[in-house]
Formats: sequence, C-alpha cells, structure tokens
Amino acid sequence: MSIMRTGYHKITHTTINKCQESGFVYKNHAPDGRYNICGRRVAALRKARSPKLSQRGFADLLQLRGLDVDKNAVQRIESGQRFVTDIELKAIACVLDVAVEELLE
Repeated sequence: MSIMRTGYHKITHTTINKCQESGFVYKNHAPDGRYNICGRRVAALRKARSPKLSQRGFADLLQLRGLDVDKNAVQRIESGQRFVTDIELKAIACVLDVAVEELLE
C-alpha cells in the first residue's frame, strides 16, 4: 500500500477511497461551480435592507470595517466568482447584522 505524506498527516489510498465512497471529497468550490456559498445570501440580505443598500454602499461599509473591497469585489462575491475568507465573512455578517451561520445557510 502506498502512502502519501501531506504535512503532518499520513493519508493512505484506502482512506482516500473511503472518503470518495462516502461523498466527502475536498473541493474548493460549491457543487454549482461557485467559489463561495454565501454570495447569494449576502445579496439577498443586502437588497432586503431598508433603506436599500447598493453594492457601492455595502463596499463602503465593509471598508469602514477594515476590508479592502470595492463595488466590483462585492459584485463578484454575490455572483460566486470570488472566494470569501473567514475574516471577510465575519465583517460581512457584522455589516449585515446577522450571524455568520446565517450567511452559510
């Protein structure tokens, strides 16, 4: 049996096969090809605010929280064309006044 070493973890082909059979395979995108799972929810929550919040206005609020994002980054997040880091996710949740978990539903 061959063994691959990745960092401190030892992974055998048997382990990989078990993961694949159970449906667990590491992927860096959602099943629909999007690079995040929060974008649609972010867009919906942003649009539901009263008064309405534009992508540019949302980017401005995120910048006040210390994120270096602009309107184009917000558009790419909402369309699923951009990864979202955990730091960004936390700031987005704070600006939208929701729990991080709500963005991941």
